[in-house]
Amino acid sequence: MEFIFSEKVKELQAQVTLFMNERIYPSESVYREQLYAGTDRWSAVPPIIEELKREAKEQGLWNLFLPDERYGAGLTNFEYAPLCEIMGRSAIAPEVFNCNAPDTGNMEVLAKYGSEEQKQKWLLPLLEGRIRSAFAMTEPDVASSDATNIRSSIRREGHHYILNGRKWWTSGAGDPRCKVFIFMGKSNPDGPRHEQQSMILVPADAEGITVERMLPVFGYDDAPHGHAEITFRDVRVPAENMIWGEGKGFAIAQGRLGPGRIHHCMRLIGAAERALGLMCRRAAERETFGRKLSDHGVVLQWIADSRIEIEQARLLTLKAAHLMDTVGNKEAKAEIAMIKVVAPNVAAKVIDRTIQAFGGAGVSEDVPLAAMYAGARSLRIADGPDEVHSQQVGRMEMKKYMEKAGLSK
Repeated sequence: MEFIFSEKVKELQAQVTLFMNERIYPSESVYREQLYAGTDRWSAVPPIIEELKREAKEQGLWNLFLPDERYGAGLTNFEYAPLCEIMGRSAIAPEVFNCNAPDTGNMEVLAKYGSEEQKQKWLLPLLEGRIRSAFAMTEPDVASSDATNIRSSIRREGHHYILNGRKWWTSGAGDPRCKVFIFMGKSNPDGPRHEQQSMILVPADAEGITVERMLPVFGYDDAPHGHAEITFRDVRVPAENMIWGEGKGFAIAQGRLGPGRIHHCMRLIGAAERALGLMCRRAAERETFGRKLSDHGVVLQWIADSRIEIEQARLLTLKAAHLMDTVGNKEAKAEIAMIKVVAPNVAAKVIDRTIQAFGGAGVSEDVPLAAMYAGARSLRIADGPDEVHSQQVGRMEMKKYMEKAGLSK
């Protein structure tokens, strides 16, 4: 494996970096001012976001995550990795480039499994950035790290399906532009374990949908995006809203979560890089006990450990992306699982050290570190907890050993 980027990718890296420096970073404070200017942060999106989106779109920095040239930039996972990493340095950047979760995963689902009608109605507006979406999978009453536990029901009734269930951590549901949910539930509870689930498109304004509350993450409510707990009571949707077919929900979920997981890892490396840059700047400028922070051995150790860990995480991310492109997501599942454990832990450690270097300022809103830490820590749970991925890696490693040793289990 040669981790060398093409001239096309290098040009895009330069373009995205320039846009970040000239437009994104200076707009972060503007975003916060606009967000808190109104009385209801859930009813409107800060205007700066739509302004930046228009500019990014005009520059061709749009839908870079989609490998299908009919819908996106036609970049491979490997080619997209350094661009996604740069976007991950700012909380507002992914949306500006129309590369933000959960829309990215939902667009990938529709592009790969959606009917032509579904693509026209939902995919195209998402690709154009005119609407947003949410993914209703996780449930409060079951351990959703095992998707087969899902209890929400999808019942056929003539030309419609009737949906019932309670979902939570439905990210994006608070956004006033959210117009559609992808809802996962059981359509055949008596079928084979991995063919009981289905996914279906649900208009956000469908009768029977109740947003019970918006869930904060370490105190951050992430308005206007948010993470909702939602009740679906006898929600009726047309049969043509079913994605791919009944019983395909688990397969769709596995296909959706592979790219989604690695995108999170790419962004986390970007967040860690920004944190390390902030730590170095702080170390160069701040004095304690008559010396610069950079003259204290412990701080230099924090900086060295952070650089080493980021490089390791980046290399594993690139390897996983390369394998996804060359042998497929299924064959790359070990590397995807490994990086999903490594990246959030590395990012959280680097950000934590930077918080320590900033002292009281580190836990304030004057710098982005506290919010970055909350995001990194939550991703040790989102898209599957560390323990599930580690167990998968352990099982695969044991299987290889047993086969090599000629042993049967």
